Amino acid sequence: MIEPTPPQLATAARTFGLLLAPVRLHLVALASGGEYDVGTLAARVGVSVPTASQHLAKLRLAGLVSARREGRRQFYTVDDPHVVALVEQIFEHVAPDGTLAPDPPRRAPFWRAPFAGNG
Repeated sequence: MIEPTPPQLATAARTFGLLLAPVRLHLVALASGGEYDVGTLAARVGVSVPTASQHLAKLRLAGLVSARREGRRQFYTVDDPHVVALVEQIFEHVAPDGTLAPDPPRRAPFWRAPFAGNG
């Protein structure tokens, strides 16, 4: 893979910016595990339904969650496997007590070309 382009960097920064809010990160983490209505998500996160709805609307506009309506209820989930993997990796790195997990062995950044050897 090559070095990230300016548009890639801008989109990635916006995505991470949205996930800086603990409430939004919690909503995405929950929605990564299944489909939930706004009331259930709000209760699990510990915020009001209007607050959860506002955060979910921002996440939906950014493409991090998807929504479907069933009658008067709105259900949210994460369909994008990249978003699911990102959230899983975050919480594999951060322990339940908030400490960081030990670093795995280092590898070269994805934008560096692999060493071709002497071949």
